[in-house]
Amino acid sequence: MPRFKNVDGVMIQFTAEEETARDTEEQLWSDGNDARLATNARETRDELLANSDWTQATDSPLSDSVKAEWATYRTALRNIPDQEDFPTTVTYPTKP
Repeated sequence: MPRFKNVDGVMIQFTAEEETARDTEEQLWSDGNDARLATNARETRDELLANSDWTQATDSPLSDSVKAEWATYRTALRNIPDQEDFPTTVTYPTKP
């Protein structure tokens, strides 16, 4: 299917060179999809870890058993990149 570009309000069909360049751009974008997904998943994971740092502090008001639950949750967060279908499918653990 031919592609078109808008030049001063007029739709002009891509040249063969422009088609090739656009195909290359689209392939590069597609090839980088897993890297973008992994970056997004790690950023989300890192935010969840940062938001739960307080649970492991020595002056945390949590009981030892609840603190252990949070520690298990945080370990699961750190293990997200080890999930089988990472980064295509990411399952985040449930907060205690």
